[in-house]
Amino acid sequence: MSADTETPQDPGVFRWIIGFLLVGAAWGITNPFIRKAAVNYSPPQRAFLTDPAVPKVKKLLLKVFYAAFDLLRTPSYAVPLVINLTGSVWFFLLIGHAELSLMVPIVNSLAFLFTVVGDWLAVRKMIALKTWIGMALVCVGIGLCVDSKRAK
Repeated sequence: MSADTETPQDPGVFRWIIGFLLVGAAWGITNPFIRKAAVNYSPPQRAFLTDPAVPKVKKLLLKVFYAAFDLLRTPSYAVPLVINLTGSVWFFLLIGHAELSLMVPIVNSLAFLFTVVGDWLAVRKMIALKTWIGMALVCVGIGLCVDSKRAK
């Protein structure tokens, strides 16, 4: 067979695991940092947004525009957002090659696990015993999903 007609080889279990972990981490760890930056955000005052002569619809649209613009210029918000969106790009690259019924629950479960870790990193929120138990059960569930697909 020529190089143009060869079928792509399976990337292997290790690469799938790395891909799933990267997407879960990009989605999960960044969520608490995005939330922290948004909660702590205080918009700069702009005189023309308080001017009564400016029509209400225009004022509302400008407020929305400047809120998004100012947040995106804030590194504590923009950097985690870009990482989170990068995780979405990785997800869509993986979804074309992985089994959908396996990938979606695994990645979303990993995002939950990494959100707990990110919450601890971002705001030093202590992880309760019930959360640890829930995280362990999520890992068991991921293992069962993988095992059920492998058994077929």
